[in-house]
Amino acid sequence: MFAGENELKGDPRLPAINKSIRVFPNYPKPGIMFQDITTLLLDHKAFKGTVDIFVERYRDMDISVVAEDIEAKTDRLIIYQRWRVEARGFFFGPSIALAIGAKFVPLRKPKKLPGEVISEDYELEYGTDRLEMHVGAVNPGERSVVIDDFVATGGTLSAAKRLLERVGAEVVECACVVGLPEPEEDRRRLDDTPLYILVGPTLDERCF
Repeated sequence: MFAGENELKGDPRLPAINKSIRVFPNYPKPGIMFQDITTLLLDHKAFKGTVDIFVERYRDMDISVVAEDIEAKTDRLIIYQRWRVEARGFFFGPSIALAIGAKFVPLRKPKKLPGEVISEDYELEYGTDRLEMHVGAVNPGERSVVIDDFVATGGTLSAAKRLLERVGAEVVECACVVGLPEPEEDRRRLDDTPLYILVGPTLDERCF
């Protein structure tokens, strides 16, 4: 679900967020359309607008856990139809968690967390990767949301959702800043957990 299709239709923050994301066509390889979110983070109003939209959505949902994979999407290549998009992960989760009075739970690549962990594998376009979470970070029954900067196939979101559900948490929703329209296959991957997307990717004809 795109935010602009429902309660935020006409909200000026959405085009401002979209405009603040810089696109590098054919970087780092021909055909890749790099969505550079560092420029969103440099734009105070766009960054604040991004966090505020998520805060407004979740502050009255009794959310106690905000989870975000810190590194799992670094250097990943996502192919969607004839568009190829690459994105790198940044932090939105801690700001959202702080504002709504929830705890932030980082999900990381293998051997990045020092304590006892549980893990979930997920598929990439070529090969597999893994997310890990500290044992005891999330308690049974806690209402959770999973935040990501970019989503195409939903693989990392699905792995994050499975991690949380394995310890008994309830995943209320998955959300991302930039996302592609949901194919039916991707909705099934999330087991019909709602996916909330702020904006679509910026396209550049030089990549086609």
